[in-house]
Amino acid sequence: MRLAVGTFTRSPSGRVTITPDTARTALLFAPFAVLPLALPVVLVGLTVPLGVPALVAAGLAVGVLAYGSRGMHLDGLADTVDGLGAGWDRDRALEVMRRGDVGPMGAIALVVLLLVQAAAMAALFGAGWRGALVVGAAVIASRVAPAAVCTRGQRASQGSSLGAAFVGTVPVVGALLATLAVSALLVASVLPVALQPGGLDSSTSLWVTVRALLIGALAAPAAVWAAISLRDRAARTFGGVGGDVIGAGVEVALTVLLVLLTVAW
Repeated sequence: MRLAVGTFTRSPSGRVTITPDTARTALLFAPFAVLPLALPVVLVGLTVPLGVPALVAAGLAVGVLAYGSRGMHLDGLADTVDGLGAGWDRDRALEVMRRGDVGPMGAIALVVLLLVQAAAMAALFGAGWRGALVVGAAVIASRVAPAAVCTRGQRASQGSSLGAAFVGTVPVVGALLATLAVSALLVASVLPVALQPGGLDSSTSLWVTVRALLIGALAAPAAVWAAISLRDRAARTFGGVGGDVIGAGVEVALTVLLVLLTVAW
């Protein structure tokens, strides 16, 4: 758990010896490790019923997530997109990813992703405390993506220390069970829609409830599929999976979850 907290949040966790066993367990514990990030996001969402505009609260929530994760996942997304867009050979792509700057493709990817995340959060926050809970659950569920990205059979990209430590350590069954667990969490987070006034008193309300539960159940598998698709594309281009791809998978998964959950709501 200390390795998971130190890897996926900015919270200090002390020195940890990384072995394949501790790496695997840390990846599977990642959703638990980000509970200290999900709680402030929920609290920010709860300011909307007090008069804070939903879009303002959503922007603050995005900032909280970026600060709480040291911007690692956003940096990984930008580097991954820049590398994929390098367009030449593998060595060129890896060279682009190792640079400290962000290229035009990476910058555009960040802008689009953050806009979509903020808009989706604003839509959910507009539903009051129910929406705030859904956003918090999405933050937790998105952290199942690293386990799915780092399943056995994958290899680390050249020169990636995080990739060498984590990639290939998680059994496919473990990643599947973790996905099912966060799916249950998402279903629980959308349950309050059935408790609204007139919850099951009409066919329309019944359909809203069924739709929310169905999308809540399917959102995590869809987000994991998106992260795995990005991983596979990156592995073909870079010759393996690195830390940047793991971080990019988190951001892609969170975005997919938030968009689907706005439809569910």
